[in-house]
Amino acid sequence: MERVSGRHRRNFSLKGAGVVASAMAIVVVLAGSWFGYQQLADKGCSGGIALSVAAAPEMVPAVQQAAKRWSDAGAEVNGTCVNVNVSGVSPASMASTIALKHRVTLSGLGAVSKDGTVPDVWIPDSTTWLLRLRSEASGFQPTDGKSLAQSPVVIAMPQPVAEKIGWPDRKLGWADLVKQMTTGNSLRTGIVDPNRDAAGLAGLLALGGAAGTSAQAKAQQVGALRSLALGSSSLREDLLEKFPRSEDAADLTTAISAAPLSEEDVISYNADKPVVPLAALYLDPKPPALDYPYAVMPEVGIDLNKSAAATGLRQAMEQPAFRDELARVGLRGPDGVAGAGFANPTGGPKPSAAPAAATGTEGAAAAGLDAGSINQVLGSWAAITQPGRVLAVFDVSGSMADKVPTADNQSRAAVTRTAATQGLKLFDNEWAVGTWIFSTEMNGKLPYKEIVPISPLTSARSELEASISKITPKAGGATGLYDTALAAYKKVQEDWQPGRVNSVILFTDGKNSNDDGLKLPALVTELKKANDAKRPVRMVIIGIGNEVDANELETITNATSSGGVFIAEDPAKISDIFLEAIASRSGAAR
Repeated sequence: MERVSGRHRRNFSLKGAGVVASAMAIVVVLAGSWFGYQQLADKGCSGGIALSVAAAPEMVPAVQQAAKRWSDAGAEVNGTCVNVNVSGVSPASMASTIALKHRVTLSGLGAVSKDGTVPDVWIPDSTTWLLRLRSEASGFQPTDGKSLAQSPVVIAMPQPVAEKIGWPDRKLGWADLVKQMTTGNSLRTGIVDPNRDAAGLAGLLALGGAAGTSAQAKAQQVGALRSLALGSSSLREDLLEKFPRSEDAADLTTAISAAPLSEEDVISYNADKPVVPLAALYLDPKPPALDYPYAVMPEVGIDLNKSAAATGLRQAMEQPAFRDELARVGLRGPDGVAGAGFANPTGGPKPSAAPAAATGTEGAAAAGLDAGSINQVLGSWAAITQPGRVLAVFDVSGSMADKVPTADNQSRAAVTRTAATQGLKLFDNEWAVGTWIFSTEMNGKLPYKEIVPISPLTSARSELEASISKITPKAGGATGLYDTALAAYKKVQEDWQPGRVNSVILFTDGKNSNDDGLKLPALVTELKKANDAKRPVRMVIIGIGNEVDANELETITNATSSGGVFIAEDPAKISDIFLEAIASRSGAAR
């Protein structure tokens, strides 16, 4: 089992379960074995309520101890004993299993097992997992959600390397780190794939938050992302193996010298007394901490007894002793305060004395996050790390000349050109990109026109950059959306390539208005006929402004094998929506 040790819709929040039992009986599973009903028979309960709990592996010892205390005290739910099975499961694996049950996928995660089991309670390392799942699967509505523990996300760095840049006396920020990453070759950075790792994702969120808005700042941010990608690993264990094993100068120079990890990772790594210990750098602005939410799965709410048992188990982890149990595994309480025996890294927040009782914070460590900001970061990462093949299709109908008040009264076409330019700079050279424009009668009676065929960026980047200037409104031009969408889909499928994400990204600011072209039912029929599971094409449509018809656009994308609709009601936000579209698997109207 993969060990992870610290490891969309917007405005998503977790609701309290609202069910409290007057008395609880907890029988705990330790090391995979059950304490049976007989052990509680003398405590006045009978029968059994089975409660399964899947927790991030680093949380398992503390969760088991809390449940055992309840078992020893003897409790019940309406006279019925409760059997609790606690197992350690990596958050990425469980997220994949839950996604599969809801018939969706998360960016960067494949299906672990078709026979995977969804538990009654899931304790991942971060609320970001719940946000990502909710954004793709509207039926995923877990309850409770209170934070059980916290681990700040830090930059882990071999101590000799950290000392060279002023640690622990000098307070560093993300801007300092980006500068170190993009100037010279002295700092070799790494990251665990942020699609699979909450600490890696938090690091990217902080890096993006620290970046400026100027062209130079954006270029520097892209450079930092590329630097991280060079040292990326799919698993945390692989990344940890890349840190130096000796103080030899050559080892220190060639090994990984900086990576976003959790504080718990650093504590765990240093507990083995390595020759080269890791320093934990607490950079500003602070990344979202890992917050270990207590997520009661939607199905549990149907069974009031099981729901009550889940609430009772969480209450057991709000007792003062639980904070000390967290401290023993390198975790802080949900408010960031550490319990007795906590091995605080040098420069870390002081582990102040614990209050009399710890209370949940309902994901406060991840406050302010939403699926949109997460998908923007993952979209940037996908553009840099995943080989892709995309046909970008731009609306140049007359309405694209309309002004955008939130973008200094630039035209819709102008803000679209800016988004296209930024996106192209982000794409790695392993991508192949083509550009079309469309309106009506762009090429004889055809409503679309090819500017650059789908070509490798290694050879065609300059030509593609120049093609963006062709996104200029056609005076009096209408919107030949349906014929263009079908032709673009078939073009990408015609030259489909394995091992890549083959996709169409179409930008439009209006409804179809081409009297000589296809009607919507005919378009849907043709798209379904063209659909080929062996050559899937992802159809993404980005609506610009408030004049588009979301239902019309969704009817188009729903006729294809994958993709979705993303609407930038404020055209000034096209760049952000574009990044969301790259990362999200299903698409959501905005």
